[in-house]
Amino acid sequence: MNAVLAVRQYVSKMIEDSGPGMKVLLMDRETTGAVSVVYTQSEILQREVYLFERLDSPNREPMKHLKAICFLRPTKENVELLVQELRRPKYSIYFIYFSNVISKSDVKALAEADEQEVVAEVQEFYGDYIAVNPHVFSLNLLGCCRGRSWDPAQLTRTTQGLTALLLSLKKCPMIRYQLSSEPAKRLAECVKQVITKEYELFDFRRTEVPPLLLILDRSDDAITPLLNQWTYQAMVHELLGINNNRIDLSRVPGISKDLREVVLSAENDEFYANNMYLNFAEIGTNIKNLMEDFQRRKPKEQQKLESIADMKAFVENYPQFKKMSGTVSKHVTVVGELSRLVAERNLLEVSEVEQELACQSDHSSALQSVRRLLQSPRVSELDAARLVMLYALRYERHGSSGLPALLEELRARGGTDRYRKLVSAVVEYGGKRVRGSDLFSPKDAVAITKQFLKGLKGIENVYTQHQPLLQETLDQLIKGKLKDSQYPYLGPNTLRDRPQDIIVFLIGGATYEEALAVFNLNRSNPGVRIVLGGTTIHNTRRSSRAGK
Repeated sequence: MNAVLAVRQYVSKMIEDSGPGMKVLLMDRETTGAVSVVYTQSEILQREVYLFERLDSPNREPMKHLKAICFLRPTKENVELLVQELRRPKYSIYFIYFSNVISKSDVKALAEADEQEVVAEVQEFYGDYIAVNPHVFSLNLLGCCRGRSWDPAQLTRTTQGLTALLLSLKKCPMIRYQLSSEPAKRLAECVKQVITKEYELFDFRRTEVPPLLLILDRSDDAITPLLNQWTYQAMVHELLGINNNRIDLSRVPGISKDLREVVLSAENDEFYANNMYLNFAEIGTNIKNLMEDFQRRKPKEQQKLESIADMKAFVENYPQFKKMSGTVSKHVTVVGELSRLVAERNLLEVSEVEQELACQSDHSSALQSVRRLLQSPRVSELDAARLVMLYALRYERHGSSGLPALLEELRARGGTDRYRKLVSAVVEYGGKRVRGSDLFSPKDAVAITKQFLKGLKGIENVYTQHQPLLQETLDQLIKGKLKDSQYPYLGPNTLRDRPQDIIVFLIGGATYEEALAVFNLNRSNPGVRIVLGGTTIHNTRRSSRAGK
């Protein structure tokens, strides 16, 4: 189960099917994102695709010498634009691929518009999601629920994205959902309806153990998106923001023009692939090694070119050298900026207190620590609010809660009212009243012993004590111990065996900390394959904006 490979294969197939000759790739806003995370522009150029255009771009020039590969979501707007396009075609021939199921009436409308008979093909290729990593996908949707209910348009889009993922991975799953969440039940029902309606599309070869789709709600664990992260990919997203593999570095002091936006993709960047799940201390060492390796190779490249053989060797090695040079400057810049932000925002101290709030239960110590940091001018407004949010979630029903005093201190710091309002919003969203699971206190003896032993061993890293709730949920699921009473099956059938292929989807968004947990579970459980998806991939800013 590899989401990146699934979408890559669709794009490759589109290009192959259109045959030899110069081509234009015609997309919409969302399919542009879906393609850009799995294929680089230079890779597509090598396949004779010389132009990338948006279908909704008003001033496209007619280019009758080009074939058009159209990869579009099957929306009403796109069908209308395509109808107009086919009435006055700008290209010689059209290969049309929709990223999801297209209605018969829409196909009929396109056929009627194709008076000049320029359409060679209309197909469905289910790349209707963003393949972030091989085992992680996102729908790039913010604010999918209004209170405890779905926004209808977002429910439709989420159902489409999730069913497209299932079709692209060729899975017809059994479905379990979080009972305490009405949105989880609703999405489970919508996915089931599509599977029933499109039963021919979902008629895949039966496996001994059927795949499982588990639908969860972010509100069960509002803590994880609020924590600072210390592994490379998660840290970059938390402090700089990753958007379809792109990082905006334009605000970095003294940044050069060619590094204002960089791409971090494990598919095309070996250093990133090898380091994305390592912690910040290891990244620093590995960056140093990368630099030294680069310096060692550099003088050889600049030696005198005295013979044809020397020149030939230089030309052959130059692209590799240039690529390495780009990789070095990109990662040195990114790691340098992360280091600057960690120091400027006092994040080591902030993170230590966040971990104390998430993992320990000493109220007076936690309250003292939060108050101390709220009084520090080095702590940013966002980080101060984040600490108060974590405190509010952790000690919301504590007899001697210090929350009113902390809110007053937030107010005294100046700044906007927005962050103070977010504190009550986050409790309303993910507080005790809402949660279906017990986020903070493990109840059974085994869990308590495990936590006690973890404490005895001494924490390997004080900044990464926290484990997301998802890790425990999936661990129980893999062992066949996840309670049906809390996570019921949709419909009468249940799994008799332990699941092997698991798709877990978080309404309200997943995080890179959870992506790391899934990566580790896949590694430590041979025969089990887990793919994690969410309506978005969170960082604190995004989760604060979205109200999750």
